[in-house]
Amino acid sequence: MSEQVAAQDWVTRLADEVIAGADRRGLTGQVIVCASGISPSGPIHLGNFRELITPHLVADEIQRRGLPCEHILSWDDYDRFRRVPAGQPGVDESWEQYIGMPLTSVPAPAGSPHPNWAEHYKAPLREAMGRLGIVVREISQTEQYTAGAYVEQVLLAMRERTAIDEVLGRYRTLEAAADAKQRESGRAKARVGPDGGSGRPGKHPGELTPEQQEARTEAERGSGAAGEDDGSEGGSGYYPYRPYCTSCGTDFTTVTAYDDRTHALTYRCSKCGHEETVDLAEFHNGKLVWKVDWPMRWGYERVVFEPSGVDHQSPGSSFVVGKDLAPIFGWQRPIGPMYAFVGIAGMAKMSSSRGGVPIPSDALEVMEPQVLRWLYARRKPHQSFDISFGQELQRLYDEWDALVRKVGAGRAQAGDLAAHLRATSTAAGVLPTTPHPIPFRTIASVVDVTQGDEAQTVRILTELDPDHPVASVEELQPRLGCASRWMLGYVPEAERTVVRAQPDLDRLATLDGPQREALRLLVEGLDTYWSLDGLTHLVYAVPKIQRGIDPAAKVRDPELSQAQRAFFALVYELLVGADTGPRLPTLLLALGKETVLSLLAPPPGGS
Repeated sequence: MSEQVAAQDWVTRLADEVIAGADRRGLTGQVIVCASGISPSGPIHLGNFRELITPHLVADEIQRRGLPCEHILSWDDYDRFRRVPAGQPGVDESWEQYIGMPLTSVPAPAGSPHPNWAEHYKAPLREAMGRLGIVVREISQTEQYTAGAYVEQVLLAMRERTAIDEVLGRYRTLEAAADAKQRESGRAKARVGPDGGSGRPGKHPGELTPEQQEARTEAERGSGAAGEDDGSEGGSGYYPYRPYCTSCGTDFTTVTAYDDRTHALTYRCSKCGHEETVDLAEFHNGKLVWKVDWPMRWGYERVVFEPSGVDHQSPGSSFVVGKDLAPIFGWQRPIGPMYAFVGIAGMAKMSSSRGGVPIPSDALEVMEPQVLRWLYARRKPHQSFDISFGQELQRLYDEWDALVRKVGAGRAQAGDLAAHLRATSTAAGVLPTTPHPIPFRTIASVVDVTQGDEAQTVRILTELDPDHPVASVEELQPRLGCASRWMLGYVPEAERTVVRAQPDLDRLATLDGPQREALRLLVEGLDTYWSLDGLTHLVYAVPKIQRGIDPAAKVRDPELSQAQRAFFALVYELLVGADTGPRLPTLLLALGKETVLSLLAPPPGGS
């Protein structure tokens, strides 16, 4: 990558910072670790995906430079099952019995082929990673803790519990003050009210429904890790370790005593009443509380870079507290930019604990991998953005295709060139792409008109550009599949095109002389101009010819523009019974000459 590109690219700047940070830590020449941490407590949505793709892009840039770098994905699957999420298929209130158990001990939703709750939600992300070229080393926290990998770190945390409690105590005060300020701010907004005056309740265009508000609240909690207890709730002193009860399997436990010399730990379970004393050096059925667990793992894995969401970087939250706790475990807090929310256009912010929120594999149903990578690569982590599954998706593809053309012609700006590079390739090589990328909106329009008939769709698409014919269906994939799934699965029926089965003879009988002449010019030109570019020329040429203007002339004339709109509306009305529809040249091609002729110029007495 050129210096010009590097100067404009946020990924390159972060990579520079990470390499310099590794050198400061004495890791020159050693493997640089970039980390992601995801809790598979529910669907791993497109907001969570930023936790994965940000370190991926940075690690990939470091690897492109020939430096040793590893991207680890730490699955927080030993976290407790906090609550039964609403709207998840195959899940009902009976899952409440598993609250407090590790995610790997909770049954998967009914009908799932996976062995437990955590694996059920990991699987779709793994599949998406494969298609997106994201390579990680996966680490299961269940496996780490139960295998005793962290015994030394756990014993260290217990020895240093007083120092840890003092650090957390300072931040508890800051956190309480911030919460009080936020509550006061919320009361002030409530007094003003949504209408800016009385504060009386009432619906208005910007007001969220109760369901949307719940989703937003959950999203702003993030994974829940930032708000977890820090071990300070016990009544017998501070202990940063929480056992899972060996009787009922939950973490409704309280440590009541600990002996630093013998490692004897006594706990009591408030759910089932079980009480026992265990040797913590041998007992592997529990974990450090989150705010201690995270900095412990930074030291264990020697993490240099790990971003985190807004919920982890508020006053008193885990990333902030970790700065002072990491040195206890012989490490420094990683370089970690905050990343902003990713939303879905028309929806509240997403939450992984709710059903129905789009996940990366959903996006890949309608987006080529390069397009999805580009959405994240082109924006700095702190910039929030929305992903649309609606009509804006067509514009997104138009923007992507325009960028590809600029790159191919050598006209792309440095920042755009860098984003394109990261979208289309990794250090391992170029990602597969659609060999013959016909415009997405064109394919969608054809699918719309053909009602998803694959053979008919492919036939039409192969005729679009006679100078560059499509040799096989494979040349159109995966874009053809993306456009088909989008049109048939995401576009409402009310927005779909319905072609007339019979000509509108009554309307045809009312046409005036100029309208009949316009249709005649169109029909007579079909044979000559039967291609996408040709028909585009033809439909714009008809009103010009009628006004004595050279069809090739570029004219800015309000009256001509009005005449073109009226002509288009007439053709749409006669073909699909509406005044708008898919791009007219695409629609004509999709219908075929015979259908167009039957609807625009039926034989006398025909029907």
